[in-house]
Amino acid sequence: RLMVQEQLSAIPDGSVVVIDGLALGVLDRETTEVRHRLRLIALCHHPLALESGLNPSQQSWLFESERRALTNVYATLVTSDNTRRILTRDFTVSEDTITVAVPGTDRRGFAECKGRPTCLLTVASLTQRKAHDILISALADLAGLDWQARFVGGDHFDKDWAQILRKQVAKEKLESRIHFAGLVPDVDIEYQQADVFVLPSRFEGYGMVFAEALSAGLPIIATRAGAVPDLVPDTAGLLVAPDNPGALAEAIHSVLTADGLRQQLQTGARACAEKLPTWRESAEKVFNLLREVSQNDRL
Repeated sequence: RLMVQEQLSAIPDGSVVVIDGLALGVLDRETTEVRHRLRLIALCHHPLALESGLNPSQQSWLFESERRALTNVYATLVTSDNTRRILTRDFTVSEDTITVAVPGTDRRGFAECKGRPTCLLTVASLTQRKAHDILISALADLAGLDWQARFVGGDHFDKDWAQILRKQVAKEKLESRIHFAGLVPDVDIEYQQADVFVLPSRFEGYGMVFAEALSAGLPIIATRAGAVPDLVPDTAGLLVAPDNPGALAEAIHSVLTADGLRQQLQTGARACAEKLPTWRESAEKVFNLLREVSQNDRL
């Protein structure tokens, strides 16, 4: 905190300062001290209290801290309409101070389904919010089908949880079916070599990987959690309730076995990909917000 205070105090009066929500949520006191001197903008992906694995006391503390911090900013930049709705409903943030800038998506070539075994791709850090444990349970019920799964993503955020996941895979005797790929140098290759994208997140503020999967034309199996339903239409994916391995297994089973369903969802994903915003479009929204705040004489 002392380092943050020193850095903020060194910034000239009237400057526009963007603070990522990963930091802002716990900087309620620090932002209060400079709110009348700096033009603060919050970049909120999703509220910190919605992270999985928190106990009620931690959730309550983070909620109140972030709520207070958000009262200290000029404007709030969010990455989805879902986060906008949460902030206006639960954090009493005025809607006219919120700008939605959906992240851009690089255009990539469409993947081609390669037949058997079906490659199920998951791209996510090994954290509780991403719910790999639910996916492993679902896949254990589908051991009789012909599939291979790749979990792409680092374990550096929560090594204890990553170890729990590896033990779960071993317990289910799926070591030869589920591969922990870790961080990879080129994730585009992973999308190109996959047949289906699966990620049963417990919450998503936006879900960049879903946009990336759509841009590769991959059928998606996910959850109705956070912003996912806003991003993944029924024509491109099957969405189930979070924390429901049975429903997830049923959805995966359908995509693996139902005649024509995978091709139908693939077609839907390709159509959806054409409508995703580009990085230029997203950057223009951010630039316009920065310009507006810099020219505002409210300070």
